[in-house]
Amino acid sequence: MSSCSTCIDTPIPAAVPSAETHASAAAPPHEDTTSAHWAAVVSLALGVFGLVTAEFLPASLLTAMATDLGISNGAAGQTVTATALVAAVAAPALPLLTRRFDRRWVLLALSVLLLVSNAMAATATSLPVLLVSRVLLGVALGGFWALAGALAMRLVPANHFARAMSLILTGVSVATVCAAPIGAWMGDLWGWRSAFVAAGVVSVLTLLAQAFTLPALPPRDHADLKLLGQLLRRPQVRLALLAVLMVISGHFAGFTYIRPLMENITHLSVQSISAVLLGYGVGGFFGNLVGGVLAERSERRAIVAGGTLIVVLAATLLLAGSSALVTAVAVALWGFAFGAFPVGFQTWIVRAAPDHAEGAGGLMVAAFQIAIASGAIGGGMMVDQFGALGGPAFAFVAITLGTLLTLRHGPKPQRH
Repeated sequence: MSSCSTCIDTPIPAAVPSAETHASAAAPPHEDTTSAHWAAVVSLALGVFGLVTAEFLPASLLTAMATDLGISNGAAGQTVTATALVAAVAAPALPLLTRRFDRRWVLLALSVLLLVSNAMAATATSLPVLLVSRVLLGVALGGFWALAGALAMRLVPANHFARAMSLILTGVSVATVCAAPIGAWMGDLWGWRSAFVAAGVVSVLTLLAQAFTLPALPPRDHADLKLLGQLLRRPQVRLALLAVLMVISGHFAGFTYIRPLMENITHLSVQSISAVLLGYGVGGFFGNLVGGVLAERSERRAIVAGGTLIVVLAATLLLAGSSALVTAVAVALWGFAFGAFPVGFQTWIVRAAPDHAEGAGGLMVAAFQIAIASGAIGGGMMVDQFGALGGPAFAFVAITLGTLLTLRHGPKPQRH
């Protein structure tokens, strides 16, 4: 998930079995842990920060990357597509392919991939090299998000699991606030490559922290493709994944190409763009908090509320995107509204399959990444064909459809 994509920014409320699940379904098992490995949990939070920062740097550097490499904005946006598509495959596949290996070594290998990806991006002289770097990032991203929840359960006692997940996911919130504006600022000051150099430094720190703090974590789960097929036969699982594809693709069509809009329609300076992107990040930080509160009461209402607000904002940008004030406010509120999606969708999928939360979570990560790729592709085509307003136009249509689907068929509030 940015999204993760990619994925959740607030602890998930306790899953309540739905009518279609077995009465015996229980919460995921925890290790017999008597002491919490909080230093290891912090290293996971640092890893999340590094991954999310690297994933979304292109959004703040898009035009500079395109100019330097001699490609269109739409082509440069496909660096986001490559990461998302690979992560969508890696999320369900890596836990299966590495099920015989100690999870500590798997996580360290993923952090090495993150480091190599940033180094390649910082030195890329052509689009193919840049795309390869983003493919490596996709492997690291998908694998990490698929394992993160299960690892947290093994690092702390059961009664501290929610706190551990909250700490890990602060990495997403901090990256949301910092990545885009700092990336744009560094790109203007020292060139777009400097932002990837900084991300590489974070990767080194992450690798060292995990090497010194992560304990041995022998393989325990034995997931297989049959389980994933069984989950896809559940109606609420399918509905949640379809809603994700619509809503998240719309969001990333708008977000990935927001810089061309601010440059070509609003005519903002690089400094102003950095400030607006900071507003987006701050809005996203508070949106995560509010989205978590809403989702605890009703994930359906949280998603519908966020979707409705973004539809209004996309329409506002289409009609009045030439106004600097309107654009700045709309982008900040867009970040706030997005905060309802990750926790809302994650809660929906866990409640749809509380007996197989890890497998369902892998499917959700894959759906998020496919949606990110779809948004980047669709938005890129719209931008190249119709100009910078193509991104908000794609977002308006896709998020409207996803919001209506959730309103009509989303889960009802749980009764306690």
